[in-house]
Amino acid sequence: MAGVRLQSLRRRFGEVVALDGIDLDIASGEFVSFLGPSGCGKTTALRLIAGFDRPTSGRVFVEDKDITGVAPNKRDIGMVFQAYSLFPNMTSVRNVEFGLRVRRQGRGDRRTRALELLELVGLGHAADRYPHQLSGGMQQRVALARALAIEPRLLLLDEVLAGLNPSEIRDMVPVIHAIRDRGITIVMIEHVMQAVMSLAEHVLVLSEGRIIAEGPPQAIAGDPRVVEAYLGHGAAGRMLAAGTADA
Repeated sequence: MAGVRLQSLRRRFGEVVALDGIDLDIASGEFVSFLGPSGCGKTTALRLIAGFDRPTSGRVFVEDKDITGVAPNKRDIGMVFQAYSLFPNMTSVRNVEFGLRVRRQGRGDRRTRALELLELVGLGHAADRYPHQLSGGMQQRVALARALAIEPRLLLLDEVLAGLNPSEIRDMVPVIHAIRDRGITIVMIEHVMQAVMSLAEHVLVLSEGRIIAEGPPQAIAGDPRVVEAYLGHGAAGRMLAAGTADA
């Protein structure tokens, strides 16, 4: 599976510095989360890894291959967004099959693969349901299965828990653990610390485009630099830093 390296990664938007020289190595099979308040640079970092944006300077490597100039659809990276983005006119199994159909995989093989992945995310019973027949958490699990169908080298999760209620989040945690157990390298961005405590192995806290703290989730939770980074976001920010906000 893929390891990721960010080398002196910078991104400016006019006078605004979104990322200010990020250097990072993510080991193959590791689960890393970028954490921080809105505007800290975490979404920019994820977009640069995915190829949806280009850095002002610096490089992005996956498996020691420089992919900085490679188009998103050529990176073999799976991505799941906060918005589920399922095709409303397709059943769960057809949504999961979609990427395999684009790659012209045989109908029987792609259906077998899609059903296997729906079982992995706990939705084997919902293969023939349409998105409007699924809860938000179930739709997000279908989106996860769809991202995995193409056997990506790397899986990027863009605040996939943000739109879910607490019970849906509880359902998602074992699913993400099951994906991690397959050895897939995962990079997730979140703004609520509580959401990453039981998931990520390594957390990187960003503020003003820089990594200000990193380590296991339990160590990060009480780091005064993290609390300070959130203080400018008022009472809600203090709750986020303490990990007490409702995920």
